Amino acid sequence: MRYLICLSLAALLLAAAGTACAEGSAIGYGVELEGFPYPYAVEHFRFASQGRDLQMGYMDVKPTSRPNGHTVVLMHGKNFCGATWEVTISVLADAGYRVVAPDQIGFCTSTKPAYYQYSFQQLAANTRALLKQLGVSRSILVGHSTGGMLATRFALMYPEAVEKLVMVNPIGLEDWKALGVPSRTVDQWYERELKLSAEGVRQYEKSVYYGGRWKADYNRWVDMLAGLNQGPGHKAVAWNSALIYDMIFTQPVVYEFPLLKVPTTLMLGDADTTAIGSDIAPPEVKAKVGRYKLLGKEVIKTIPHGRLIEFPGFGHAPQIEAPAMFHKALLDELGRANN
Repeated sequence: MRYLICLSLAALLLAAAGTACAEGSAIGYGVELEGFPYPYAVEHFRFASQGRDLQMGYMDVKPTSRPNGHTVVLMHGKNFCGATWEVTISVLADAGYRVVAPDQIGFCTSTKPAYYQYSFQQLAANTRALLKQLGVSRSILVGHSTGGMLATRFALMYPEAVEKLVMVNPIGLEDWKALGVPSRTVDQWYERELKLSAEGVRQYEKSVYYGGRWKADYNRWVDMLAGLNQGPGHKAVAWNSALIYDMIFTQPVVYEFPLLKVPTTLMLGDADTTAIGSDIAPPEVKAKVGRYKLLGKEVIKTIPHGRLIEFPGFGHAPQIEAPAMFHKALLDELGRANN
């Protein structure tokens, strides 16, 4: 009888969680995303930075078929986590790759410091230290969204440690402030982030990431983000998010693409319209930013020996929106590099 009662309670809790997600609320997760299930075991890299003891959560997944000797490092975006690479990790491991998927400081399963001078240089140095501890001296970088900016900075700082750079719908293909997008102060970003809700995230991603389309599968990632922001550490999460937005807006990498010395591939869903700050931009400015259909063709001309792979009609996260199509293209591209 007790067993049946427990099953009934569990069913009620699951049903309530599903209803909450559907109605636009979210389960509250811990400040390091405690309570949200990751697809693989999360380990932690502990280190000191800027006078603070920090830890980076990461997944280190071994090949599930014959190892090919290559390691892929997956770098997540601003509204994403290592967990959102779930299918990509499985596909790459099945193809013989070792896969390392860290959560950067300030994100997801990692520390949310009260004060931190965020820069892409600092995040790249943190990641480099993690990889050294794991014995990874050289790797393939795959960076999505903000992770594309970070992967670019990493490749510029440590070209000897990079076999290949793959950017998946990276932001930072343009300098928004130079194009007229108004700046926000950190305090303004903080006030904005404190108001984040599951329904707000859903509507933003549907409109900007997925061209007005939505699948029920995406709700898991909405729950992840909103649950982190609405949990007991919501103020620390919002504050770090504000600092990170300031980093993204004020540290463009677009001017340094010509300096890349590693083989580079740009993979783009060309229906993407992501542009940081476009929500407060004047109409004439908003109309000219975030146009990935044009950005990819313009930017690839500035990258030495760069290759462009476009996914016509797809949005900001092709690895989530069309996983079979995306992963075939990714494996083909990595195969070119390894031959």
